[in-house]
Amino acid sequence: MADTPTGHRRRAHTRTRDIERYAGLFAERTGVMRSSAMRDLMAVTARPEVISLAGGLPDTSTFPPQTFAAQMTRIAQTSAAEALQYGPTEGFEETVDCILQVMGAEGMLPDPEDVIVTTGGQQAIDLITKTLIDPGDVVICEAPTYPGAVPVFCSYQAEVVQIECDEDGMRIDELEATLARLDGDGRRPKFVYSVPSFQNPAGVSMSIERRSRLVELARSREMLVIEDNPYGLLRFGGDPLPPLYQLDGGDFVIYIGTFSKILSPGIRLGWAVAPPPVMEKIVLGKQAADLCTSTLTQYFVREYFSEGHWRQYVDDLVEIYRGRRDVMVAALAEHFPAEATWTEPEGGLFIWATLPDYIDTGDLLARALRDDVAFVPGQAAYADEDLGRNSMRLNFSGVDEGEIREGIRRIGKVIDEQVGLYKTIAGAGDGVAEGAAQGARGAGASADGGGREAEQPSGDVNVLPFRKTGEGSA
Repeated sequence: MADTPTGHRRRAHTRTRDIERYAGLFAERTGVMRSSAMRDLMAVTARPEVISLAGGLPDTSTFPPQTFAAQMTRIAQTSAAEALQYGPTEGFEETVDCILQVMGAEGMLPDPEDVIVTTGGQQAIDLITKTLIDPGDVVICEAPTYPGAVPVFCSYQAEVVQIECDEDGMRIDELEATLARLDGDGRRPKFVYSVPSFQNPAGVSMSIERRSRLVELARSREMLVIEDNPYGLLRFGGDPLPPLYQLDGGDFVIYIGTFSKILSPGIRLGWAVAPPPVMEKIVLGKQAADLCTSTLTQYFVREYFSEGHWRQYVDDLVEIYRGRRDVMVAALAEHFPAEATWTEPEGGLFIWATLPDYIDTGDLLARALRDDVAFVPGQAAYADEDLGRNSMRLNFSGVDEGEIREGIRRIGKVIDEQVGLYKTIAGAGDGVAEGAAQGARGAGASADGGGREAEQPSGDVNVLPFRKTGEGSA
């Protein structure tokens, strides 16, 4: 039996002096870093009793265990030494070939030399932002936007300008007005970030007219557009729309993709496609970050794609997710108040629900977690955390239909409590209506948790609340 090592154990570091000792060493950028709302919820939602409608989780239980076992066995028997070794920073050619198949399924034909394999799509966002953004540079994105992108932009000290979305995606007329205003201030955005297909978190897709106009703007202004497209193949209805990259050809649109939604998030494999001058810098950034993406998981993807069944697996996921979306929409109509609205996406993983403006979904989440159900509060999708406070992102792909029904029922019950509180107090007269709204916002939250009025954004931030009418129960 090995000897137990001896030595000092770390102190708790809870005293003021302990905290101050480290605080003086932190880089300035840590002051603007933000935590990811999804990651914060992971520890809670991992508990088996919690119904999580929070994370952007695909249903990995649908992947056949025997297929996984057979593929990993083949790797162990034929390529163990290579699969356990370092690989090239850009990724293996065989992995890039798999990526070209996925992109080709949506009509894109990138040059293999323009592709880099990343540790998930999240790293692609980080590497691109690291490559292009200096402190104070302007980044434009949708309102709401992917909650995982907000911490990245903040970490690199970007000024985030958000553009209103409606049922046809980002409003390009608002984008043009914002660009004109920035021109007048002598400022130029480094890039526009968009999730144009089944947007996270809103679930909407950018229309073909807006896609074409956005690409025209990119080309006429020589402005980069970052297209994040994790969900393009997960279409339940409507006609396919060309990705921005296909419309542009790869000159001004930098493309981000991932295997997380069509295969597995656990393998942590994504990619970016960029023009050679930009790709050269992205490669340098990845070398400094992690040298290379996991060789083992690249071998797994190679084995999986060699069987030729990946499209059938995606088609099977689409059918499962279509049914779950339908169940969630029906449950929302049954359990959410008549004042609520929500999107009804034609693909992807998410529904965006908006509640009466006197309800704060951050506070609501605190109360909902006591009933073992979780969602992502809307403010996580905004750089200005006072926005989106009465909205929520709901995921329908990660749990089964029964759990969706029960999860929405539980959330609806908590909402009813807040609505009842507001109406009871407000019924005493208009003079106490605002107090009732504050009470409804604060119920279930910590002493300093909520109840703040949403402030209007200042400066260059152009963030408008997203709305799309859904059918609520009477």
